Amino acid sequence: MNVIEFRVEGPVAPSVYPRMDILVDGVNLIELVRVVELPLASSPTIAGAYAGLLERDLICWPSTHFLGAPHLQWFSEGETVLLGCECGEWECWPLTAQVEVTEQTVTWSGFRNGQSPNWDLGALGPFVFDRQQYEAALRGTAASPKLS
Repeated sequence: MNVIEFRVEGPVAPSVYPRMDILVDGVNLIELVRVVELPLASSPTIAGAYAGLLERDLICWPSTHFLGAPHLQWFSEGETVLLGCECGEWECWPLTAQVEVTEQTVTWSGFRNGQSPNWDLGALGPFVFDRQQYEAALRGTAASPKLS
């Protein structure tokens, strides 16, 4: 099983809103994606050119965004937006995945780049998380006084 962390940091320029970083097995998801996208990208600067989603996008606990009922979607197949563009607008350069939730696990698979949907990101994941650990990590993103 993989281990996930959701970290709300910020605000980070250019945004005035706190941003959520996602770590899988201690590595930022952006770095994991960059490795897979680098051979596919026309320029190394666009490989992994993502940033965490913003708190304003209703992704923090108790949101169900990361629990199979996403608030942010790019494709019409029900995928969840996991990362957005470095500019702060998720629609510019979204990373999506299928999020499957069972009683025991949460699985992320079928990753796609919203602006380059033909890129083969099959080497990324799937990531399978223990649901209890996953939900505990999400609960840690609940709004706190330091972020309000």
